[in-house]
Amino acid sequence: MIKNLLLTALRSLKKNKFFSLLNISGLAIGMAVFLLIAQYVRFEKSYESFVSGKENIYRVKLEVYDKNELIMASAENYPGVGPALVTELPEVVSYARLYNMGYKNNVVITNENAKPDPIAFRQRRFLYADSTFLPMMGYEMVKGNAKDALKDPFTAVISEKYAKMYFGKEDPIGKTLHLRDDDFVDELVKVTGVFKELPSNTHLKFDVLFSYNSLYPRGDWAVQRYRLGWRRKDMYTFIQLKPGTDPKKTEAKFPAIVAKYKPELKESTQKQVLGLQPLKDIHLTSDLTEEPETNGNARTVFFLGLIGIFVLIIAWINYVNLSTARALERAKEVGVRKVIGAVKGQLISQFLTEAALVNLLSVLIAWGLTFLCLSSFNTMSGLALDKTYLVQPWFFALLFLLWIVGSLLSGFYPALVLSSFKPIIVLKGKFQNANRGVLLRKGLVVTQFIASIALIAGTFIVYRQLKYMTSRDMGMNINQVMVVERPGIMDTSQTVYNSSIDAFRNELKKDPSIEAVSASFTIPGKQREYKVQLKRYGVANSDSVIVRFNSLDYDFLEVFQMKLIAGRKFSPDFPNDDDTSVIITETASRLLGFKKPEDAIGQTLTIQAFGSWNPIVVGVVNDYHQISLKKPLDPSIFNCSLYGGEYYSMRINTSNLPRTIDHVRKSWATAFRGNPFEYFFLDEYFDLQYSSERKFEKLFVSFAVLAIIIGCLGLFGLSAYTASQRIKEIGIRKVLGASVPDITKMLSKDFLKLVIIAIVIASPIAWWAMSKWLEDFAYRVNISWWIFVVAGALALLIAMLTVSLQAIKAAIANPIKSLRTE
Repeated sequence: MIKNLLLTALRSLKKNKFFSLLNISGLAIGMAVFLLIAQYVRFEKSYESFVSGKENIYRVKLEVYDKNELIMASAENYPGVGPALVTELPEVVSYARLYNMGYKNNVVITNENAKPDPIAFRQRRFLYADSTFLPMMGYEMVKGNAKDALKDPFTAVISEKYAKMYFGKEDPIGKTLHLRDDDFVDELVKVTGVFKELPSNTHLKFDVLFSYNSLYPRGDWAVQRYRLGWRRKDMYTFIQLKPGTDPKKTEAKFPAIVAKYKPELKESTQKQVLGLQPLKDIHLTSDLTEEPETNGNARTVFFLGLIGIFVLIIAWINYVNLSTARALERAKEVGVRKVIGAVKGQLISQFLTEAALVNLLSVLIAWGLTFLCLSSFNTMSGLALDKTYLVQPWFFALLFLLWIVGSLLSGFYPALVLSSFKPIIVLKGKFQNANRGVLLRKGLVVTQFIASIALIAGTFIVYRQLKYMTSRDMGMNINQVMVVERPGIMDTSQTVYNSSIDAFRNELKKDPSIEAVSASFTIPGKQREYKVQLKRYGVANSDSVIVRFNSLDYDFLEVFQMKLIAGRKFSPDFPNDDDTSVIITETASRLLGFKKPEDAIGQTLTIQAFGSWNPIVVGVVNDYHQISLKKPLDPSIFNCSLYGGEYYSMRINTSNLPRTIDHVRKSWATAFRGNPFEYFFLDEYFDLQYSSERKFEKLFVSFAVLAIIIGCLGLFGLSAYTASQRIKEIGIRKVLGASVPDITKMLSKDFLKLVIIAIVIASPIAWWAMSKWLEDFAYRVNISWWIFVVAGALALLIAMLTVSLQAIKAAIANPIKSLRTE
């Protein structure tokens, strides 16, 4: 029986090749889109899934409030937090701290015993880690013991990749690496372990771990600073709770611990709050400062998942519409089958078999399309999925589920309609089915166009928001600015190092293409939350404001082309600028109570983070965006520092860029011997903050276009159905003198009404959904009414073109053929 059903289904598909092709291609494209998005969603939600015991591991975050206003929310906190939590709370099993020196400092790690020459790399993915970190996370070790590898000072574990890069085929265990950084750290460490390469679905990506205990032997001050201190707040702290512990109840105990270890807060306007973040949720839900990497966005994942479901539903709706469009053709087939004894159940089985076959072919083609498109999808999404993801058990289970669910959802209604025809009526040629299921079919078309219009409107809004953020005036010019970070290998003498900086500056100025050079503590785009409390001298602490702090030299304003609104810039004509002077931004001036920027010049301020430092305001500059427009603009204060900069920024003329870069490289090699040379352009660096939005835009637009194309196939099918149902009416109208435009208008108007209904329903839905998406941005575009007008007009145009193909075909047909049986 099954064989007979399959043979009959195959004959039906071969007989109607065009409609079969439409059915299969529409379903295959829709399923392929769904499968690609499913890969993306699953990967984004799989972060830290490989960590055993992840459900009990949490990261401790720190929020700082001043006068009940949140001024900092950081992924880092005090080194004393972990020890305090284990001591005070019995439910805390263990803690592990990480010091992200590779992110903060310029670190160079060298194998000086390599032959023929030492091997050195500037290391970005480098952390100091407690000995408990490896056992807590359960990373797989290739060599060495995770429990003891980082127990002793001056020990290190490295990745397989770096083991080969530093030591080749030699066994790295017991070998020595030399660590130097730009804070004058100079240490020899012994390799005690090699760990397997970390998977890409982790927010903690590192290649080298040094023992956290290496920070202690520098003296008693280091023990307080790095082990037990509650002053510097630049450590990641992970804790492991006992199974079954309620994290909310644990968090409720944190305020008492903060009060015990930070008693000075009692007399302050400041409040500090510790909180817990589940390890598995960090990637999609955390947007704190000092994150190890740019995290994902749960809202983006949700929206893309929704698009995937919409596209799949639209594809299934297409099958229903295209199948019912063929009802007239198959009516006599059903009548003959019923006359020779077929019952309704057998007919339903036959049509469900056809649906199952079409869905099976579609699933197989969709799997092939997913395989072919994976590389392009990786480029758009920024992922690095390989072909092995498409042969995993969960993926085959998803394919099977798509086949079963698709066969039932898309096949049941057409099977029910087709099996319900009365044989006497259809065999006499008096088949009438125009009103059966009309409301359902129209509802399906409206649903398709609701999704299509919402996607069109969403595409406009995403594009406008991204363009708005990237084209808005930042308050400074970051184009044609080349940046190098300060050297990782530095002379232990500050005097010698300062001389090297002077030599570097002087060499750079010899090239006329380099228009200005400046050293600064941070640069635009750097997610560094260094803020201070600032007030006018002599006023109460309650009148202080929180401002962003940066150190820079004389030429910062020239490099970034900022406007001096009042006063002067830092200058060598004022040798005491580095001790006595500051420049503030316009918003900082206003928050401090000065009516005009000029009123701030010559006024004394107190920066409370520096104790009794009371500098004088010598200049006021325009406001600028230190980070992306996803965050509000911060008021800022600058102090003068000729040799404290961590970044050297150069405004360059790009007319002969290769020669200019070569000159910078030679100047670097002359001034900072032995240091690897690396550079980047600031506009590209700043733009990285919008990488997730750009990926979202590409994916959104691509899948929106595919959804619209698939939706048009459904409309094409329904218009074919309508034309076939009214073929005799059209013939009579033509005989009575109706023109082709008249008939085209008659057949099209009902569909256009459906599109207008879809526009009315889709507009508020799209407005609500995109408003939710825009909530993530401090600076955002207004959702204008014209967006929905344009989206609706495009939908109407697409619908008219699609329907007109069938309408014109029916209108130009010979009426004799349709009326000869009357």
